[in-house]
Amino acid sequence: MTKPTVASNQASQDSIEREVLLRIAPDPTLLVRLAEVREHLVRRASTESNRRGIPLRRALVAGSAARGTFLHERFDIDLFLLFPPDLPRERLETEGLRLAEAILESPEKHYAEHPYLRGRFEGFTVEAVPGYAIEDPSHPLTAVDRTPFHQEYLAAHLAAEQVDQVRLTKQFLRALGVYGSEARTAGFSGYLVELLIVRFGSFAKVLESAESWRLPVRLATPGSRPAVPDDVAMILDDPVDPHRNVATALSAESLARFILAAREYVRTPSVSAFFPIPGVRISIGEAKARVAARGTHVAIVRLPRPSLVDDILYPQLRKTERSVGGEAARLGFEVLGTSSVAGVADLWVALETSTPVLPRVRVQDGPPPGLAHADAFLAKWTAPDAPVLQGPYLRPDGKLAVDVAREEGQLEALLTLALPTMALGRDLREAAKSGVWARPLDALDASPELSELLDRLLNKRLPGLPQRSAGASR
Repeated sequence: MTKPTVASNQASQDSIEREVLLRIAPDPTLLVRLAEVREHLVRRASTESNRRGIPLRRALVAGSAARGTFLHERFDIDLFLLFPPDLPRERLETEGLRLAEAILESPEKHYAEHPYLRGRFEGFTVEAVPGYAIEDPSHPLTAVDRTPFHQEYLAAHLAAEQVDQVRLTKQFLRALGVYGSEARTAGFSGYLVELLIVRFGSFAKVLESAESWRLPVRLATPGSRPAVPDDVAMILDDPVDPHRNVATALSAESLARFILAAREYVRTPSVSAFFPIPGVRISIGEAKARVAARGTHVAIVRLPRPSLVDDILYPQLRKTERSVGGEAARLGFEVLGTSSVAGVADLWVALETSTPVLPRVRVQDGPPPGLAHADAFLAKWTAPDAPVLQGPYLRPDGKLAVDVAREEGQLEALLTLALPTMALGRDLREAAKSGVWARPLDALDASPELSELLDRLLNKRLPGLPQRSAGASR
């Protein structure tokens, strides 16, 4: 069979991307209408601030709606209401919300770093966010203060012919489930995508570069010094603030998923890479059958969901998931996997272990003979009421040890005892003191949250690759 040439592969890729763009690019009439609405919105903000004596310094529309890099019917208009830097933070919030209420129809209050309003304006959804009109983007006072500088940079550096390249990249990432910098997704932000296109030139060139990326990916420009945590997956400095890493929110798992998908697409381009067929979530019955086939045990932890915005909740939920797995391992269980899900009213963590119960016997290590506390160890474990099953005795390394009877060895019981004192997320500690439990999977009935939780634990799969079923033989 003749292998496809580079030229034919490129022609196929170009044809695929044209087809995809026909499906994701906004209609030209929408872009014209959107440009008009942006002007009306900024003018209305200025008019209302003057009318009400609100000290607005500047209003602007930024983000994908301003640059036209959004996907068809997948955008909101981001209106930034910028105030003098010397305005107290409390007044920033009060005056920003008051102005937004005067502009938007049916406004609803939402929360991020500080409150903002979401409503309607001339038929479009608008998020009105207050911030400060700063002079130096390396010294922001709120998380949104760099936005005007980002807008100016991309207006100067993102060429018109690259807008479609941004759209292709966004759709590719969305298909992988790694588009969005919010804590729930831990993926690529829109700004990061646009900077990658500016840097590499096109969607195809981003993917060709990504084929050879190794974590952590370092794309920082010489001389920049972005502050990064130890576990950062990618380093790309913000061109308006070389001390900031644009990719801080991107997780190693999301980036690794993108690298694998980039390799697959460059070698075998297909429309399905942009529009994959959704996988079928396993049922509770299927999950229990898989656990039986694997010869393992699954425990489920549930605790009440506190009232937190997602960007605060999800990092704490992931910390709780790590703590539950870590505690089980510390107790002596072999942990095969964990998962977590945030439901409407509850938080859920699943834990798969090789066994549901620890052995009745537990080895208690002691000091080597000759140390002062060796006598205390021997006295404790030779007492008449000591729960000793064997020993004390010497181990091959010369240290004392004793086999003792374990008081409790069942996984769920041990987790329930440990949860109130476990290192959970800051706001989840109170929730863990009441209304928390750990139960075996077999004791639970079906629910949407439990189905999603088990799907993440027992139905792991890479998109675009064939998967083996639980009962498949080698």
